[in-house]
Amino acid sequence: MCTTCGCGDETNIRVSTVEEPSSALSAGHPHEHDHPHTHDDAHPHVHHTETIPLEQSLLAKNELLAARNRGWLEGRGIRALNVMSSPGAGKTTLLVRTLADLGERLRAGVVEGDQETSLDADRIRAVGRPVVQINTGAGCHLDADMLRRGLDALDPAAGSTVFIENVGNLVCPALFDLGEAAKVVVVSVTEGDDKPQKYPHMFRAADLVIINKSDLLPYVDFDVDGFRRRARQINPRTDFLVLSATTGDGLAGWYDWLDGTGSRSSTLTGSLTETLSP
Repeated sequence: MCTTCGCGDETNIRVSTVEEPSSALSAGHPHEHDHPHTHDDAHPHVHHTETIPLEQSLLAKNELLAARNRGWLEGRGIRALNVMSSPGAGKTTLLVRTLADLGERLRAGVVEGDQETSLDADRIRAVGRPVVQINTGAGCHLDADMLRRGLDALDPAAGSTVFIENVGNLVCPALFDLGEAAKVVVVSVTEGDDKPQKYPHMFRAADLVIINKSDLLPYVDFDVDGFRRRARQINPRTDFLVLSATTGDGLAGWYDWLDGTGSRSSTLTGSLTETLSP
């Protein structure tokens, strides 16, 4: 799977619908290497050093598969959003809240990525939306081939929205294009405001950065303006939203962004906001 980060064993990957976990798909690629070497000490050896661009080759293969995914999605008018964060930042809580409010309107489904268990997929299923679980075993991210298999199992309708909840990790998911329409990065105020400097690749890839758990801002040391400034130095084009998925504060901006009006709008009066207003 991902020898660029040493994240594990491809034989552990499982794709399943939550409704029928026993029907998980698996793909194994065992490799056995036997390299006997016989050396005659009478002959000196000249050692040459050569740098092999292994990471570049692996990413190139993934990008080809991602391009195929993108064409398949665009051809059916399906919008796929790759939602990434560190563990515990609130991706699943945000998706559960979003699907409860907008799931029917968006005709949304979820491809759920975790190393093990279907705990997060079960939360999605509880709000009545279709979900496919991908367990990566030791793997620390989803890749384009995993998404293809997830889409095959999910079978999203034309014109629908697919949320891809990536494995919790601020490093490897940023490197692997899945064929998505946009990358959404969720950070929580409890993590500290130094993440853009520590994980620049993630923030360089982000189309939208969501600062979650804003209800805890009075109790933690998190500089929102400083965070935004540092992230913008890395990626001037990214959008920002500050919200609390738990309390609902600021969700109108997220729904506005999903509606296509974008968080750069001066007002939050998109059609979704009007629909949800009391």
